[in-house]
Amino acid sequence: MGFQVLKKEGTARRGVFQTVHGTVQTPAFMNVATCGAIKGGVSAYDLMEIKCQVQLCNTYHLHLRPTDTVVKQLGGLHKFTGFSGPILTDSGGFQVFSLASLRQIKEEGVTFSSHIDGRKIFMGPEQSMQIQSNLASTIAMAFDECVENPAEYSYAKESCERTTRWLVRCKAEMQRLNSLPDTINPNQLLFGINQGCTYEDLRVEHMKRIAELDLDGYAIGGLAVGEPAEVMYSIIEAVEPFAPKDKIRYLMGVGTPLNILEAVRRGVDLFDCVMPSRNARHGQIFTRKGIINLNNAKYITDDTPLDTECDCPVCRKFTKAYIRHLLKAGEMLGMRLGVLHNLYFYNTLMEDIRNALDQNRFEAFYNRVKDTIGQRI
Repeated sequence: MGFQVLKKEGTARRGVFQTVHGTVQTPAFMNVATCGAIKGGVSAYDLMEIKCQVQLCNTYHLHLRPTDTVVKQLGGLHKFTGFSGPILTDSGGFQVFSLASLRQIKEEGVTFSSHIDGRKIFMGPEQSMQIQSNLASTIAMAFDECVENPAEYSYAKESCERTTRWLVRCKAEMQRLNSLPDTINPNQLLFGINQGCTYEDLRVEHMKRIAELDLDGYAIGGLAVGEPAEVMYSIIEAVEPFAPKDKIRYLMGVGTPLNILEAVRRGVDLFDCVMPSRNARHGQIFTRKGIINLNNAKYITDDTPLDTECDCPVCRKFTKAYIRHLLKAGEMLGMRLGVLHNLYFYNTLMEDIRNALDQNRFEAFYNRVKDTIGQRI
């Protein structure tokens, strides 16, 4: 198991990531199944039909419902959801820290109130690892402190130091859990998360420190939370030289097709974002010519596919007019069809990027699509 860079073009990397649950061709987009399913009526079996390589599930939500102990009793996330490929679970940190009025941070971890029933819950590095071990995901994310952006420099620095201390505890606890006889996935991998808000010096120093821990992969967290895109790109450029060259790199929560294209160009290998599925449920559709809004009246009688250049199951069978009608009527099928198309678009975009890298023409591909891929039609 492990990550291998097959070739590079500039800073962009074409790689392969081998795990106990299968091989991931990178760069890759992970499809977000928060509670074990994509919102919009899309199952794990659908994901395998639309080129999804990795499913991402949410530790916080699954811990609350149906609980990680239930998932373990049922054989782990792979058996529970039916997805046979690699599954990544986030640590729950982002959700915990987004409950700003409901949580209290200490060195041991965080006490917070459930958004479902208000009960008090404690989560620290050890608890996050234990939950993710019960879920038996392929990749577990370290428990980190997610600081709001912007933040005071002094607090951002203090937070980075705490996140590093928590990461050391995560690594030790995962090693212990992977050695237990009743652990479903004793080959579970651990990714550390780089933090530091938009302060380049904090980002660089933090990456240097966590790189010393020799983890299975490294993520850049705390971006795409409202800062300008150019600031995000500059942070990636600052951090990239200090990220281990032989380990996979993951930009968390990103993003638009253009964001992904720009980040690949700067050396990122993995991505995830709820946007393509969330926006699809509201009629925003990604196409090779740009973004369309099915709510616009001009699509009432449009009998063409969502994207005339797309061969996804939706574009082969359904029209804009019909899907628009379903969305306006509140029919779940409309949301499902939009989500399937948008995720297929993202997964195919990653496939196109990999092909361009394979053929030493990524820069030409980038220049050809960068001005149209994010434009609104």
